Amino acid sequence: MLDDAIKAQVKTYMERLEGPIELVAALDDSAGASEMRALLADLDGLSPKLTLRPEATLPADLRRPSFGIARRGEAPRVWFAGVPMGHEFTSLILALLQVSGYPPKVDAALVDAARNLSGPLHFVTYASLTCQNCPDVVQALNLIAAVNPGVTHVMVDGALYQSEVERRQIMAVPNVYLNDAPFAQGRMTLEEVIQKLDTGAEARAAAKLAGKAPYDVLVVGGGPAGASAAIYAARKGIRTGLVAERFGGQVGDTLGIENFISVEYTEGPKLVAALEAHVRSYGVDVVDLQRATRLVPAGDDGLHSVTLANGATLRARAVILAPGARWREMKVPGEAEYRTKGVAFCPHCDGPLFKGKRVAVIGGGNSGVEAAIDLAGVVGHVTLLEFDSKLRADAVLQSKLRSLPNVDIRVNAQTTEVTGDGKTVDGLFYTDRASGERVRLDVAGIFVQIGLLPNTDWLRETVSLTRFGEIEVDAKGQTSVPGVFAAGDATTVPFKQIVIALGDGAKASLGAFEHLIRSSAPA
Repeated sequence: MLDDAIKAQVKTYMERLEGPIELVAALDDSAGASEMRALLADLDGLSPKLTLRPEATLPADLRRPSFGIARRGEAPRVWFAGVPMGHEFTSLILALLQVSGYPPKVDAALVDAARNLSGPLHFVTYASLTCQNCPDVVQALNLIAAVNPGVTHVMVDGALYQSEVERRQIMAVPNVYLNDAPFAQGRMTLEEVIQKLDTGAEARAAAKLAGKAPYDVLVVGGGPAGASAAIYAARKGIRTGLVAERFGGQVGDTLGIENFISVEYTEGPKLVAALEAHVRSYGVDVVDLQRATRLVPAGDDGLHSVTLANGATLRARAVILAPGARWREMKVPGEAEYRTKGVAFCPHCDGPLFKGKRVAVIGGGNSGVEAAIDLAGVVGHVTLLEFDSKLRADAVLQSKLRSLPNVDIRVNAQTTEVTGDGKTVDGLFYTDRASGERVRLDVAGIFVQIGLLPNTDWLRETVSLTRFGEIEVDAKGQTSVPGVFAAGDATTVPFKQIVIALGDGAKASLGAFEHLIRSSAPA
């Protein structure tokens, strides 16, 4: 299962085990159990503190195959119902360390909050091994279970437990159940999980934020543009803050990145982690999990105000807006009703849930064609629908797509309705724009890949926006409000790319610094 190089790396990590732990296996005769048995055999013996517990001691109602991790002599609270390879291999290593008592590399206050949660709390996370967002959720819940005796967590590989996934009608991952009831869907950090469980957390956070002193520069947004802006401001030696609902933004949902100059290949979550580490290394005051709802331009005191969803207000001499963008929706009947029930936006995350089934991809740009190519290797058949008379993706991607035997391309196709049985998607209707014919397409999943919308609704009464909702900026990133700058995908800057957003953030930050110098210079 594990090659010698990986074994050597894991063995190095296992030297950090604090106390003795056991791997507890619940196996059967399936192919999945065979792979799991091989993985456990490879792990056994990598540390004298890591041993296998006899299977005979386990209750009969456990998912099989699965395995748990427990301190020696205790019942397991962290379980993997699947072979945690791919994106979940890191989740396995962290679980081994944390169950042993190795201190997690997160804020001590968060660990205390996790330890003090009232149980019993029994979590189940349905995940995909190709999902880049799932590990955040799995690792957060594993950590809580590792430090809190009243919490258990099971990661379930949706591709391995397809009958359970279908019974619960799970069509998007990560999907979390708590005490057998739906709890959350989509990417979540440890802070978000605790905030959702601890009803007083939001009020305490608002009170804490209310006491913060004004910043010289406050960046709103934690994507590439926001991160770059914060770093450039902090390097000037001025008091810098960054407030973000989710650090990384859309980059965290991106799988393969092959056009980031000087880096041949990376993945979204890795780049996000690197961006955040770089920002924090400069002492930027990062305010996580907070959504900006209002911008009030500076008055006589020279301070702009940014109001947050929790009611707190942050103030700054200059503000850099980098709120990014979100997935564009089709806005057709049935789309909202069946979101996460067949209508999806992340082919890497949710594709394995449609193994062997027929799906549609909406959009013929690079994102749509890449999604269709990825899905073709997993699902039974892909139909790509493009509104235009031709695909708009790069030629190399089109060539690859057309070479696949289980892909059908339909242009001049305007999707008009998503249909279902009340529980899950069963198809869609589109209009052939050339003939006017209304066509029915039977599919189990619909992956929407038609671009992004700027997150600027909350700014409509403050700064000048285009009819598309983009923030109008000049060559230095200045908006229509003096002292308020903007950068990234939410602005009029063309070509929404990570590398462009990084440069754009730096430019806006330098513009803001110049503004501060000029506005504070003596007459």
